[in-house]
This record gives sequence, structure tokens and C-alpha cells, in this order.
Amino acid sequence: MKIVQCVPNFSEGRDRAVIEAVVAPLKDKEGFKLVGYEPDASYNRTVVTLLGNPEEMIGPLLSFVGKAAELIDLNRHKGEHPRMGAVDVIPFVPIKNIKMAECAAFARELGEKIASGFQIPVFLYEEAAADPSRQNLADIRRGEFEGMREKIKKPEWRPDFGPAEIHPTAGAVAVGARAPLIAYNINLSTADIGIAKAIAKAVRHSGGGFRYVKAGAAKIEGRDIVQVTMNLTDYRKTAVYRVFEAVKTEAKRYGVAVLGSEIVGMLPLEAALDSLAYYLGLESLPAGKILETHLLEK
Repeated sequence: MKIVQCVPNFSEGRDRAVIEAVVAPLKDKEGFKLVGYEPDASYNRTVVTLLGNPEEMIGPLLSFVGKAAELIDLNRHKGEHPRMGAVDVIPFVPIKNIKMAECAAFARELGEKIASGFQIPVFLYEEAAADPSRQNLADIRRGEFEGMREKIKKPEWRPDFGPAEIHPTAGAVAVGARAPLIAYNINLSTADIGIAKAIAKAVRHSGGGFRYVKAGAAKIEGRDIVQVTMNLTDYRKTAVYRVFEAVKTEAKRYGVAVLGSEIVGMLPLEAALDSLAYYLGLESLPAGKILETHLLEK
């Protein structure tokens, strides 16, 4: 069976009733599994993880988008995470017996159906992008929901599918295909967002940092702290532990401590083993050394 990871993100992380209603179309379906969904109140966003056959995901994902469009009004939405849509992004990630080009084809199929079914404009991104200028999600989403009202009317930002105007409450959605990434956030012992922004700039590629790191800053609701929020787009070339150590080093410059970190969504075993080997000082740690990997094979 072809297996993909699909990671839809939608713009509600506080109202539990809305969250459950939006996720409901993805539960208990044949051909794929709802691995989990993680609401974040500060970001006001929920990250969903699906694993299984992409062909079986298309119908439920359409129902999921429809429910989000029905229940989420971005005119009233505020949160730390950038967003342009009620359902903001839907990436397909190849996991087993499937090529990236096939994931891109599924992204295009879903995008076309979202646009025709709900009159929501769709932008294709990363490996599904028809234009190289559309590969970077941050470029597409820049300006967010509010700025997209005028941006989408420009010829260079005409959506790949759907009308050249945002849905009045659901905005626009980016659908794409990409390699596995790690969503990794590090909490700092300060409420100064300027420090988090400075550290994020130091470690991200666009600021002269790691090639495979995208980073920003966010305030954490109710804790009076800030966070360096990151996507590690190639964990084999930029290891998690290397980024963690770099953030700790930068934080010391400002007299700030690292309180802890979090993974949002799934973490590849290889990435976890790399960091475990580093902190234990092991010369290597192959997956075969982990007892549970042998149990899973059975």
C-alpha cells in the first residue's frame, strides 16, 4: 500500500467544540489513520497528522475543509502563528511505496476539488508548485489573511485553483507535497519577544544560520515566556541537537535560559536516535539497538 503522511493545519486552537467538529470527518476512516491532533492556544492553531493511503484521504479531507470553512471566521481570529486560511496548509509527505511526484499529483487533485467545492482559492506549494516562485510557503502566506485580500488580485499571485479573491471567512489554503520536516519549538525564560526574534534570526537560513532551518518567535499564552518556533526541513543535514545547542548558546548572550522544547506532530526515529547518540556520547546508535523496533517488525 502507498503510505503518506498528511499534516493539515487549521486556524483554531482554543475552542474545543470547534476543534472536535472540524477533526470529526477524519476519524475512524478506512485506508488511513488519524494519528493525532495538537491544538495550541497561543498559536490558535491545530496540527493534524494522518498516515495511510492518500487516495482514501481525499474525500474525508474535503469534508474536513468544508467543516472548517463553516465554523471558523478568520475576521475574528487572532493568534501567534501566521495564517491565511481556516484550513491553512495541507501537505502530503511520501513515507512508503510512493514518490514525491505522486504526492504532488494528490495535492493538485485535492486543491482542485477544494476550489470547485467551496470557492476557496488554492495555492500549490513546495514540490507541487507549478511555478518555482510558489515553492516557499512563507512567500505565499506573507501578508496573511488580511493582506491576501489585495495580494491575490495581483497577476503574479493569482491562485492555482479557484477565484482570484479570498473566501470572505475562510481565506485561502496552500496544498502541497514536501519532504518530512520536524516542527520544533524551544521555550525561553523571558517574556521579551525581541530576544526570541533575535535568536530566531541567528539560527534560520535567511538570517545566516542553518541551511535547513526556518525560524520565528512567538509569545506563549498564560506562561509569560517566549518561544523560538522552527521548522527543520532536512533533519539529516541539520540535526535537532545541533539546533538546540545553537539556541542555548545564543540565549546565553542575552542572559536567558532555555526552559525546554517541544515537538509538534511526528518525529522520525532517525532524528531521535541522532540526538540520543549525541547526548550519550555514543559513536553510533542504529535503529536495531532499540528493542521496540524489533517488536514492531513482528
